[in-house]
Amino acid sequence: MERIKSNAELDVQRQDILSKRDQNKPCIAICSGTGCLALGCNRVISAFKEEIRRQGLGDKVDIKETGCPGFCEKGTIVVIYPEGIYYLQVKPEDVPEIISETIKGKKVIDRLLYTDPSTGEKAIYESEIAFYENQKRLLIGNNIKIDPKNIEDYLALGGYRALAKALFEMTPEQVIEEVKESNLRGRGGGGFPAGRKWKSCRNAPGEPKYVIVNCDEGDPGAFMDRALMEGNPHSVLEGLIIGAYAVGSHEGFIYVRQEYPLAVENVNIAIKQAEEYGFLGENILGSGFDFDVVVHRGAGAFVSGESSALMNAIEGKVGEPRPKYIHTSESGVWDKPSNLNNVETWANIPLIINNGAEWFKSIGTEGSKGTKILSLVGKVNNTGLVEVPMGITLRDVIFKIGGGIPGDKKFKAVQTGGPSGGIIPEQYLDSPVDFDELTKLGSIMGSGGMVVMDEGTCMVDIARFFIDFLCDESCGKCVPCREGLDQMREILNNIVAGTGEEGDIELLEEIGGIMSIFSLCALGTTADNPVLTTIRYFRDEYEAHIKEKRCPALVCNDLISYYIDPAKCTACMLCLNNCPVDAIDGGKRKIHVIDQSNCTKCGICYDVCPPKIGAVNKISGEPVPPPPREEERQIKRGKREIEGV
Repeated sequence: MERIKSNAELDVQRQDILSKRDQNKPCIAICSGTGCLALGCNRVISAFKEEIRRQGLGDKVDIKETGCPGFCEKGTIVVIYPEGIYYLQVKPEDVPEIISETIKGKKVIDRLLYTDPSTGEKAIYESEIAFYENQKRLLIGNNIKIDPKNIEDYLALGGYRALAKALFEMTPEQVIEEVKESNLRGRGGGGFPAGRKWKSCRNAPGEPKYVIVNCDEGDPGAFMDRALMEGNPHSVLEGLIIGAYAVGSHEGFIYVRQEYPLAVENVNIAIKQAEEYGFLGENILGSGFDFDVVVHRGAGAFVSGESSALMNAIEGKVGEPRPKYIHTSESGVWDKPSNLNNVETWANIPLIINNGAEWFKSIGTEGSKGTKILSLVGKVNNTGLVEVPMGITLRDVIFKIGGGIPGDKKFKAVQTGGPSGGIIPEQYLDSPVDFDELTKLGSIMGSGGMVVMDEGTCMVDIARFFIDFLCDESCGKCVPCREGLDQMREILNNIVAGTGEEGDIELLEEIGGIMSIFSLCALGTTADNPVLTTIRYFRDEYEAHIKEKRCPALVCNDLISYYIDPAKCTACMLCLNNCPVDAIDGGKRKIHVIDQSNCTKCGICYDVCPPKIGAVNKISGEPVPPPPREEERQIKRGKREIEGV
């Protein structure tokens, strides 16, 4: 491929790509993102290739291996173009029927369509699926249309048009003003205005200047950046090149966590292709602007997602944060001005340059513009990636898009913003999702993680879980974070173990307040959020654990006991045979009884007891009912013998 040397040549190349594509030719787009890979999409892809060969359709049907379209709960996802027929949970054994019925026969296979659980109606197209219809998919909407390893797919959809516009129609200062006017706020967690950061970096003294993509996404359950980098790496790369032009940088880094091998593979291919086409390297598109980018693989430390810690890691040092009296935009990598934004922020840049700041500002709320990608996980029916306009309510995300809570259980809380995010109760479900409103509730937007919890979640235990994670991930450099987290973990461990004391709640609040003020980086200053918000909204659960030695959610093992209801026991022997410590007395046609002195509270008896029987029960904070008197057991045993149980 000869490098493109002008804007005019880029338009010619795009038209050439489009002219060679038959828009009526059947194309089978198969999600091959990490989520669908885990569900076996490679076997589905192989089955399609084999079936197309077997039926002699090799040159009549295209197969496109794409990125993640978001509905991870329903993978493997297959979309048939040009019609746009949307098939979910496709297995290799479905492939012959899809080829015969849909590709050749032009018929829709009903059983592979989405079925609305409330109405029973089938959805043929993406726009008809409830999960998608309440989203605004500006960034991830093209994932199912693009082979991330083929730059021509990106060019066919208008890719690198924004770069050409910036280079040939705008000065660097005009690009910065456009981004500043759009009020794009950083999507990595801090929410700092991107345009202000860019301007600060451009005006900072010192050369060279660096631009950096932060793809060190360490929040448990979060995979927004991964999906973008895997599915549409050129959108991120284009935004980065535009940013480099704006701040006056000629060298950039893409920092990707070690656990994202597919993202690393796809972005390296994208870089190589961009160099071949003339979007990277010397004299980009004949503009005279030079820029190169290097991929740096992170070692997986959560704290390395913090800007200065990430820059330390790029330099080959330990990934721990620096004091913030000097901003990284002024003194970052090797003490040079460095502009860092996360994957999602960079991917927004081509949209803003192409469509203008006013268009971007028309989406969202007064203080939070554009869309936000969220990873919706936990106790919700529809899990996956969702992209929504800023300002949508938590209720709409969880119940309209997420489909509500499984098993007809009640919603209890949602955590936003990752392990350092706050936990928001039901009373605030109608709050808008934006930077400022979530902060008012004691939470954060963070990178976009959203964990839904039902009535079976213990708020004290969930706070302990996240503090335990943060304790292990703290770099330990500053005392408030290192010692504060350790003390919080010890107190919470005592509370869930039933050894909490009066004053523990107040002590947790005091420690959290100190950490939020004096910690060195954002990990420490926000780490108290899970604890303080659960105390703020669920103080009664803390008090029940401490004062009554009771876990209302029946989660904390040291505060619960198991017993078998003699009225429900059918002597099926499942619990007896599965108890690992032989703590259950019973036999065939003999009501079972748990020996509390031997029980280790592992819960296996509870898990194996058939739900329709429900003889094994959990209790907390009250005495275990005594076993039935022998004569009652004899009567029940005799009755069951007569009934043939």
